Amino acid sequence: MASGTPRVFVSHLAGVPVFDPNGDQVGRVRDLVAMLRVGNRPPRLVGLVVEVLSRRRIFVPMTRVTGVESGQVITTGVVNMRRFEQRATETLVLGELLDRRVRLVEGGEEVTVLDVGIIQLPARRDWEIDKVFVRRGKGGALRRRGEALTVDWSAVTGFSLEEHGQGAANLLATFEQLRPADLANVLHHLSAKRRVEVASALDDDRLADILEELPEDDRVEIMGKLKEERAADVLEAMDPDDAADLLSELPERDKDRLLALMQPQEAAGVLRLMSYEERTAGGLMTTDPIVLRPDATVAHALARVRNSDLSPALAAQVYVTRPPDETPTGKFLGTVHFQRLLRDPPFTLVGSIVDKDLQPLRPETPLPEVTSYLATYNLVAAAVVDESGSLLGAVTVDDVLDHLLPEDWRETEYHGPVGVENLPGGSR
Repeated sequence: MASGTPRVFVSHLAGVPVFDPNGDQVGRVRDLVAMLRVGNRPPRLVGLVVEVLSRRRIFVPMTRVTGVESGQVITTGVVNMRRFEQRATETLVLGELLDRRVRLVEGGEEVTVLDVGIIQLPARRDWEIDKVFVRRGKGGALRRRGEALTVDWSAVTGFSLEEHGQGAANLLATFEQLRPADLANVLHHLSAKRRVEVASALDDDRLADILEELPEDDRVEIMGKLKEERAADVLEAMDPDDAADLLSELPERDKDRLLALMQPQEAAGVLRLMSYEERTAGGLMTTDPIVLRPDATVAHALARVRNSDLSPALAAQVYVTRPPDETPTGKFLGTVHFQRLLRDPPFTLVGSIVDKDLQPLRPETPLPEVTSYLATYNLVAAAVVDESGSLLGAVTVDDVLDHLLPEDWRETEYHGPVGVENLPGGSR
């Protein structure tokens, strides 16, 4: 940013693409790194935390930033691909400063930080935080509750103190558009204290989606900090197979208490899944596939497939059974694949177009055989049926991959396009 260019508020930088001098995208901004200074001197901004295509987080020094304009950041020089590790003297601007409660120097009134402004110093590549956008709490008779104002950094105090019970509304608003897996990655890189604060601020459905994407240690930690009633509600919002996996990771006494707090029908489904060996079709399956009776029409089946809460794998086919149509169902009749639904008239009965040739899996089928089955028949999901012929659930390819990958795969980056991992870099 050239001298004289207006300041930038950091919430506008979250998720902004970062480009190298050739115009190739390096990654996206996930946070900014600042160093607080003694007295009321504005903090120096030392760099950006950039998430590259492999989901690795790297550090880009502000001395390498040549432009912040039109929703993009331009860098110069060679990018160091070493993983970012926060130092004790560093503060994450988005992760740790937003939502913090501080006080105005004049009057001592407590305010909440909504955003901070950064500016490049004249004739240098140094950047600093110079403005703070805050919201007042309950004020006097002449002040409106919730009034927002922008003040100089020197006009507030309290950033250097550790805060207990820090909110998370503004941080979550900054990352509102992230997919659950990407927001889970953001949470994983926060401090344990901040991670629990942010998780507590999420609604049940959003937190359930994110817990499904977090490493085991993180989700056990979060569940242990939630009130038991809230934890039970979140488990009910999770896919049954993921809820069963999470419960199996908790201490026995916690697991029993949470199951007792869940709705009986939800708890029964989870308990049924927990009764199977982990690396079998029964242990991998979800108990909530799309189940239809044979007299349902193609139009009705397509309406069920359109449900945005379904994963692509679960929406790829419907399972036709005799009543009851809740798992475990009546007699399993067969599968209707999504492509077949698109080819037949809307009034066609699904019972007339089921695929009866494809033998379903048994709940005791081991993981290697489940994998071979999906690969052999080019499927993304498969029915699991017991000896009596009742549909128990469906195994999806994402759950199979979950168990084929190393246990710590969520904590490591996936390998992006060729060349990204091979960029040269010096030391930070």
